[in-house]
Amino acid sequence: MLCHVEPTTEPNAPAPQPAQVAYREYLPDAAVAHAALAAEIALAITYNGLNQAVMMVSPGNIEDFIRGFSLSNAIIASVDEIHDLRLTHFDQACQADVQISNRAFWALKEHRRQMAGTSGCGLCGVEALEQALPPLEILPPSTLPPAAHFDNIRQRIEQAQSLARSSGALHAALYFDATGEALLCREDIGRHNALDKLIGALHSDAVDARQGFVVVTSRCSLELIHKAVRARLGTLVSLSAPTALTVRWALKHRLNLIHVPHRNAPRIYSPVQEFSA
Repeated sequence: MLCHVEPTTEPNAPAPQPAQVAYREYLPDAAVAHAALAAEIALAITYNGLNQAVMMVSPGNIEDFIRGFSLSNAIIASVDEIHDLRLTHFDQACQADVQISNRAFWALKEHRRQMAGTSGCGLCGVEALEQALPPLEILPPSTLPPAAHFDNIRQRIEQAQSLARSSGALHAALYFDATGEALLCREDIGRHNALDKLIGALHSDAVDARQGFVVVTSRCSLELIHKAVRARLGTLVSLSAPTALTVRWALKHRLNLIHVPHRNAPRIYSPVQEFSA
């Protein structure tokens, strides 16, 4: 259920300051600290009442984005073809209702199938906010991996990525078992594809995904949280910092979420109340 909030006083407001999110380093007696994480929201766009796309975007300058998106994707030939643009704000999302000219709307209906998935956000083929922010099962709590399992993990991931060593430009999703060994690795040019491949491999090999942990080498975006919860993973580890919204969803659904920075100790974003030495 989306919670409606009052719109900002400035419709095309700049992006808000990063949110402060709690975490703990994987160090003995580590205290809870806070880090500034980038914000993201689900933006749903309709043209003349027709659901077109939902994508994850940084909040702020939404009207500029919609105009640019409409132009750059040939939905309109000029900004003059946008007759009205109304934004409805929610706590995790924004609904944009755009009225365009009859000519532009007719052209949109002719080629809207070619529009789906033109961005790397992973949600551009989704047509309603309910699909971007779906109700998901609350997972049973899962034990955090021991801190020692993250020693030299970036080097071990590089060793497991056989395809990336020869070609580069590939994301990877890996499964580390309960002893901390890399058991499975799947690579793909699409970060969502890599995780999907790994989830499929876990099921094919009858691996209990709640034991051990899964690592993604890509940005940890909301749709990866969706996949992890639906696959009933216990712990998701990302080499790139999560956003504030992904932490919020991981906490809500009891998915362990850990970030492994380049030069610092791993950071536990979900849960922050427990510690596994």
